[in-house]
Amino acid sequence: MARKTTIILDDDIYIKLVNLSIKKYGSARHISKVINDLLTDILNKSGKKDPLDELRELLSGPKLAKVTPKEFEEFRKKLSERFES
Repeated sequence: MARKTTIILDDDIYIKLVNLSIKKYGSARHISKVINDLLTDILNKSGKKDPLDELRELLSGPKLAKVTPKEFEEFRKKLSERFES
């Protein structure tokens, strides 16, 4: 099942993904497919039996910072304002 998410990319990475999407699918509208293909290849080459094990380990491992829900919401609002400017 596919999931929709938002990712923030550096400009140079975005340009490379757009170019790959145009070369492979003929349109820049297929960036999600390009990202999916690249991530699938990387995860399959990781050498683990289940490529999602590493992702689960990263998500369930020790946290690098403690952030309260209120702090996160304030950060998200400020970030949204920056993108809308």
